[in-house]
Amino acid sequence: MIASARQQFNQQFSEEKYKNFIADLDREFNYKIPFRVAESPVFVGKEFSAKLFKAANEIIDVIVQPGFKEKMQAALPVNLRVPTETNNALFIALDFAVCSENGERVPRLIEMQGFPSLFGYQDFLGNKFREHYHIADELHFHFGLNSTAYWNKLRSAIVGKHNPENVILLEINPLQQNTAIDFLITQKQLGIAPVHLGDIIIRGTKLLYRKNGVEIPVHRIYNRVIFDELLAQKNLNTQFHLTEDADVEWAGHPNWFFYISKYTMPFVQSDAVPECKFLNEYTSWPDSLADYVLKPLFSFSGSGVIFHVTQADLDAIPVTERKNFMLQRKVHYEPVIQAPDGLVKTEIRLLFLWNEGEARPQLITNLARLSRGEMIGVKFNKDKTWVGGSVCFFE
Repeated sequence: MIASARQQFNQQFSEEKYKNFIADLDREFNYKIPFRVAESPVFVGKEFSAKLFKAANEIIDVIVQPGFKEKMQAALPVNLRVPTETNNALFIALDFAVCSENGERVPRLIEMQGFPSLFGYQDFLGNKFREHYHIADELHFHFGLNSTAYWNKLRSAIVGKHNPENVILLEINPLQQNTAIDFLITQKQLGIAPVHLGDIIIRGTKLLYRKNGVEIPVHRIYNRVIFDELLAQKNLNTQFHLTEDADVEWAGHPNWFFYISKYTMPFVQSDAVPECKFLNEYTSWPDSLADYVLKPLFSFSGSGVIFHVTQADLDAIPVTERKNFMLQRKVHYEPVIQAPDGLVKTEIRLLFLWNEGEARPQLITNLARLSRGEMIGVKFNKDKTWVGGSVCFFE
């Protein structure tokens, strides 16, 4: 969206250069990245940045209000409540589609989550783009931070005052996850081990894990376990259940995954937030269902979303379950990324840290996703180029 930066990048680009770029990403940690990495970053100019930051601040204004957490209690299933809850979400992600309305490019909120994203990988990716392509020095992918300062921020938030050996990145089979590259980068930078949930030992209220055959106490957990995935596991044997009262600190308390989520969107009044309404609040369905998308409140990565919703889809949901779904007015992505063979759509995720005691979250980095399909997800972009995960460079 910065014409000069786009032109400069595209002049440098070649398929051979892209192959070398991907090979370098895979070689760094001797790990082949399983998801598609887009050919290009996104270049965001000052005018659109101002709109994006204004939209984000309007949403953050709602989250920081006194009593916000109490308002969101219905979002958290009683059987999934985790003890020792923190006062605020350590991590916040806001996903914005780049849209066009009345001839103007505008950001529109698609998702929000109180859960960590690819904080490690985005630093790695941004720096690799700089290594392989000339990108102007005045463009940045972190906000007011170089990589050293950025990792110091993450170290303070995730490791805190603890010995890194006593802090773990907790996930279900972490090195089998699509996001394993992020875990490997985080381990290298912060010295914290990725640990499988099934390998946690619990003795009373104390948690431990094994390292080189030695039991190590766990004092703090950087949580990457998503409840949707956990509940879908049929043969996962664990000593420790997240809902147990354990003597441990959370870097990213699991309850905030629910408090800041799709459930939150109908409570946010902003031009940047599309019309959203819980399904159980309708007395009759909208006449123009083609203008809406149906979303289950408790799902991740787009699972269960119905893009072309019909009255039959809505009628099929039992009345008692309708509180767990919402209709969201569709937004119209504007293709803004100039690829060699046409224009590509994009979505921008702003990533925040909110340390205990701070009045507001701090925006520290970003993530971008490129798409040629009607939605951003992988299934809409199979066998396409200039699509996938990327990073924004801001003016």
